[in-house]
Amino acid sequence: MILQETFTLQNKLAIPKIGLGTWQSSPEDAYNATKFAIQNGYRHVDTAAAYKNEEAVGKAVRDSGVARDEIFVTTKVPAELKTYQEAVDSIDASLKKLDLGYIDLILIHAPRPWKIMGNNPENKDFYLENIDVWKALEEAYLSGKVKSIGVSNFDQKDLQNIFDHCDVKPMVNQFIYHIGRTNEELLTFCKAHEILVEGYSPIATGRLLDNDAVKTIAEAYGKSIPQLSIRYLLQKDILPLPKSVHEEYIADNAKVDFEISEEDMKKLDELQA
Repeated sequence: MILQETFTLQNKLAIPKIGLGTWQSSPEDAYNATKFAIQNGYRHVDTAAAYKNEEAVGKAVRDSGVARDEIFVTTKVPAELKTYQEAVDSIDASLKKLDLGYIDLILIHAPRPWKIMGNNPENKDFYLENIDVWKALEEAYLSGKVKSIGVSNFDQKDLQNIFDHCDVKPMVNQFIYHIGRTNEELLTFCKAHEILVEGYSPIATGRLLDNDAVKTIAEAYGKSIPQLSIRYLLQKDILPLPKSVHEEYIADNAKVDFEISEEDMKKLDELQA
């Protein structure tokens, strides 16, 4: 069963192959979704300081009745925080809000503040700032506050900047990846550096639900479009992070113990969405 399977990070830490995403989930929704997911076999939950639901996720984990060391929790330092001290304070704040003793994985949420991500006319790279933030993550890792560290939305140049100045390499890079929006160059780069890729928005925030080509392939397997989309990432050794607050969908999203043929994978690779 896929919910019992794991990837292995470069530091040998096991990370469950599917995570519950909680982006845009209210604290109440995040609590209910997390608790339901854990009760139904999920062992990986992804949150972030920017989502403002860390406390709810932490409480759901504590209330689940499942041992802490069986659940993998990811959170993130906000993209806007670009000094060493801000990162230190953010990590400590997340530890307090989650109240789980430690964090399994913490990421830099983005290489640049969100207001200039994708719209950066002055071409500010924030390389020096990201080095400072990374040092705070390294210290948290070496102290045992967090079990693994990584980044999110980093491209090759952003990653190389970290490589050139780090003592501990990023273990994860989380970025958008779904049928019709792939990034094979970045995926290959990450794999070459033993960085696990996590794909958020694996269903393209719902847009794939209206894609007739994807629907046709999904129906051939007797699966839903979300199930096909999640399986597509898994077969590329990408960890999918499907987000839902509906119990039915949370359960269905994990029913992906099937195999997409090479021919159909190629068809999906060629789709535009």
